[in-house]
Formats: sequence, C-alpha cells, structure tokens
Amino acid sequence: MAFGITPGTRIRKSPFFDATVAAGVTDLTVYNRMYMPTGFGDFEAEYRRLIETVALWDMAAERQVQVSGPDAARLVQMLMPRDISKMKVGQGRYALLNDVKGRLINDPVLLKLAEDRYWFSIADSDMEYWVGGIAAATGLDVDVSEPDVSPLAIQGPNAPAVVADLFGDWVHDLKYFAFRQADLDGIPLLVARSGWSKQPGFELYLMDGSRGTDLWNRVMSMGLPHGIGPGAPNVVERTEGDLLSWGADTRPDANVFELGMEAFVNLDMEPDFIGKAALRRIRDEGPKRRRVGLFIDPPSLNASEDNWPVCDGAGNTAGSVSIAVPSIRLERNIAIALVDAAHAAVGTRLVVDTPDGARDAMVTTLPFIQPGG
Repeated sequence: MAFGITPGTRIRKSPFFDATVAAGVTDLTVYNRMYMPTGFGDFEAEYRRLIETVALWDMAAERQVQVSGPDAARLVQMLMPRDISKMKVGQGRYALLNDVKGRLINDPVLLKLAEDRYWFSIADSDMEYWVGGIAAATGLDVDVSEPDVSPLAIQGPNAPAVVADLFGDWVHDLKYFAFRQADLDGIPLLVARSGWSKQPGFELYLMDGSRGTDLWNRVMSMGLPHGIGPGAPNVVERTEGDLLSWGADTRPDANVFELGMEAFVNLDMEPDFIGKAALRRIRDEGPKRRRVGLFIDPPSLNASEDNWPVCDGAGNTAGSVSIAVPSIRLERNIAIALVDAAHAAVGTRLVVDTPDGARDAMVTTLPFIQPGG
C-alpha cells in the first residue's frame, strides 16, 4: 500500500534532496524528521546495482549527535556498553545505547574526531535529547549538538574503485568504520569505510550542507564508468544479510541479548554505563526471546508492512516477524523474527500469520547470505 507524503517545513530536506529529485526519486520516507529516498522506480534494478556494481544513496537522514568538551569521553562511555578507552582518533565503533532497564534505545555508529569530540551517527530517534538530558543530569562539562553533517553512501562491489578515483588509493587502507578527513573540489568531508549494506562501501560525511548537489554530481560523474546509479537502503539485501533496523526489528522492550548483539557488550569492564546492572541480570537469567531467521513456505510473498504473528504448531503465540521478503538471490521467502527462546532452535517448525493466510515456516541461521555470497 503506497501513500504520498505532504511536503512542508516540518520535514527537512537533505542537502542532496534536489539531486535525488533530478535523479528520478519515486519513493520517500521520513527519518529523523527528514525526507529519505527509498526508491527510484525499479526495485530489482536498484538491488542488482547494489550487489553487482555500485549505488549512490542519500543518507543525510542519518543525523549526527555531537558530544564535545572536556568530559566528552566520560559521557560517551557512560552511554554505551563497549569499552572506548583504547579508541583512537579516526576510528569508528558500532555502539549500542541502552536505558536503565537494559532496553536497546538506539544502535548508532560512534566516530571519534578528537580526544574531546565524538559523533553518534544515529538511527531514527531523538537521541540528541537523550544524550543532552544525561549530560545535564550528570553535570559533565560537555556540549551536545547536531552539527551540519550529512552522509552520502557509496555502496556495492565497485564502491572502492569509485572512491579511490575520487580521493586516491589511500582509501583502500581504511579499516571498517575508520575514517579520514578529506577535501574534494573544496567540499569538506569525512571519508568513512562504512554503510548500511553487506556490500563493500563508503560514506562521505558532507560538512557543508550548501554543497550537497555538487557532491552528488561529482560522485555520480566519477562513478559512471563503474556502473553507478541512484539507490537507497534495500529491504531485500539488508534482510538477506541480517542488518538490524532499529525500530523495525526491535520492540520497545527488546535487549541486546535477545537481538544477538552480545559481542558488542562488555559487562566486565570497570567503567559504569547506563543499563549495566540490568544487562548483567538479563545475561545471568538468560534472554526470554531470540532473534532468528525464518524460511517461509511458498508461494512468493510481498514484503511485509506489519509485524506478522508467529505461532507454534499448537496455535500458541510464539513471537512476531519484523520483516519478510522474497529473497532475490535465494529465490525463497525469508523473514526475521523475534520469538520465544523455547522456539528459537534451528529447524523448529512454526506458523506465520500472513495477510494471505497462515504459512508454515522453519527457523534457520542468520545471516541468510554471508558477505560476498
């Protein structure tokens, strides 16, 4: 079901908005109170471009929350369960932010720009208010703000070649989530090896919102020999690769152990952080639910727009599907679900209540397709 979005000043336009309109954007959503492209009229072509050549995405809606000042590192550590004591300037980290009950409230990427300045590159939420509130409550000497920073993503197997043509071969030396400041025709940027896909990719963090069209056109021109074209975060590719979409795959009470993200949590480090005691209790008791993959029986399904109920063989509620799509590469229906731990073992048979009726399903491992697969 498709709906239009009524334009207005309440929803912000990204620095790349005019360029995406010129490129033929057909579908938009609202993310962090900003228009974000989701399609350019040919979904399968955009998918193929992402996994076979290279795609250009307007990711400006991935806003930054800046924490700066003498106590910046103390506040950042207080907010997340990963040890940042050895983090160096120019490095990024996947960050999980929890509330005092251990519930996951965002999963940004943390970038360290200086010893006293960090960016949280956030998912769709009001994290500036959360971070600012914690700063005020603790009395730490920091400033919390949203800088003029807008990411432009270059994703796909040919992305490294495009970025190397733009900046030089040094980009190949960047480790995942690492970044470096650069200048492109007078456009100030951070070049980061990152992106919300399982394909090779980079994000260019534009630091001058007036230069959005210039940057888009420059990247598009350099990428033409490599097969570049416009695109957007792809629901099929991200499901195949098991990329978490905070707010879509999560529930308001979900925690990192249920979501299978314990690798990004250090409960034994000395620094305290918000939710530490609650997460220790959840770890010791064992999570009550698990995030799992499902193969859903044919025929082919339309991508889900709602959370579909999941039941066991006796008709008892067992969880819910957060995303279901027909996998293009696997040629079968796949889904990601949060189910009771008792039903999370690989091979467990379940029933999914789809809009087309009940479908048999089987629990499988995640991701459905490994990177490079």
